[in-house]
Amino acid sequence: MLFYGVRNAACEGAGQGIERMADKNSFSRTMRIDLIPGVPTEPREGGIKRVVVARQPADAASTRAAEAIDGSSRYDELFQSVYDAAIVSRLDGSIVDVNVRASEFLLYERAELAGLGISDIISGADESLISTLIENLEDQRFTLIQAHCVRKDGSLFPSEIAVNKLRLGTMHLSFFIRDVTLRKHAEEMLVTEHNAIQNAGTGIAIADLGLRIEYCNPAVATMWGLPGLNHTLDKDACTLFADEGAAQAMLQTVIDGGESGVSEIKAKQQDGTEFDIQVSANCNRNSDGDVVGVVLSFVDISDRKRAEDAERESERRRVMLESLGAACHHLGQPATVLLANLGFLKGRVGAIDPSVKEVIDGSLAAMERLGKILHRLNAVNEYKTTEYLQGLSGDDADQSRILDI
Repeated sequence: MLFYGVRNAACEGAGQGIERMADKNSFSRTMRIDLIPGVPTEPREGGIKRVVVARQPADAASTRAAEAIDGSSRYDELFQSVYDAAIVSRLDGSIVDVNVRASEFLLYERAELAGLGISDIISGADESLISTLIENLEDQRFTLIQAHCVRKDGSLFPSEIAVNKLRLGTMHLSFFIRDVTLRKHAEEMLVTEHNAIQNAGTGIAIADLGLRIEYCNPAVATMWGLPGLNHTLDKDACTLFADEGAAQAMLQTVIDGGESGVSEIKAKQQDGTEFDIQVSANCNRNSDGDVVGVVLSFVDISDRKRAEDAERESERRRVMLESLGAACHHLGQPATVLLANLGFLKGRVGAIDPSVKEVIDGSLAAMERLGKILHRLNAVNEYKTTEYLQGLSGDDADQSRILDI
């Protein structure tokens, strides 16, 4: 026997198995049956594998009821105009009548469907389903079945089937089948999109018009160093940023203008650590197009910022070295002239006045040291600095550093 997952539609936690509602006097009494035991997605080979259902002999009342449904019933027009596929069966599951919609859904002619049983068109159904329905409908007003229906060509489509009792002289069962293919596809897409957002490396958060966070994915908790998502939900989105005032102005501009915006801003972790992020803000709209909040997307750009800073520093040092080389080249020529002139003066004036000779000797020594310094500066290929004055801090310490040669 197949296992049916049955639950009360008004109480999702009813568990597995068959459970009747305790309040039999409730206005809406509905039980839900999930009948989807590994449903195939491709047509079955050889068409439909029929399940033989023992037919109960039609009594006179059933025959009169069937004849009434066939055309003389005053409700036949309503029966044929129902949006869902409508099927009437006896208590043994044998089909008595169907509407036009059922023929369209299942690809059978009405006469062909009248010779089938419910188990022929509901995938995975057998006699136990009918007995479960009959037993359940003694206490419940409706039963909802989630199942796949089988078309004449063997293909399947997901459906939601509402079953209730129909008194036509004797009791019959009515099945209203709705094709939920589009809804299932939409639900699957929502699940896929949800999984994509939950597993994205980019932080995503949704805030209401008051900028209170309503949703965020795990990446947000990771980026901000939080132990869990609960530390973020229902908090002001502006508290995620180092400059809360600037963040509020940015987000409010997006909400008021109804447009998107991208900014690079400093974020602040729970322990006060700041890091660089790129924020993409877009309006969150409801089905009517009204703005109901803002969707935020966060990308940690700290590594990129560090790389850009390093590249700028490297470029600055390259320019400094090139400038230094050019300065050495321009200073070298006059230094050479001065050195030659001092040597000439030493030979001519030094013999006459010893004090002048001493001055010239000191100048020559200084020029020689200058020449060596220029040579060392011209050979520098790495820009490094060292402290010139000790014990300074802050800006003064930065200004006291000189080139290490």
